[in-house]
Amino acid sequence: MSEEMLPVSEKLKVLQYETIFKSSKWWSAVALLESFGRRQVALYLWTRRGDKWKRKQKYVIHSRGEWIQIKDAVEKFIAST
Repeated sequence: MSEEMLPVSEKLKVLQYETIFKSSKWWSAVALLESFGRRQVALYLWTRRGDKWKRKQKYVIHSRGEWIQIKDAVEKFIAST
């Protein structure tokens, strides 16, 4: 069974991705993309409408420093649950 291609803009080249969650209505994934010669990491959330996936959210992580801030904040809240 081959994995479905990510439903991203044709202007983006998907280098790698990992699905976080996928059901018949929701799909979230982290992708390493190339756009105009630059690489970026993005977190996507799509919803299925009819027979097509439509992007609901896209969040680009711009640097390792930004990722560390996000990770630290999330881990702080998870520790409180």
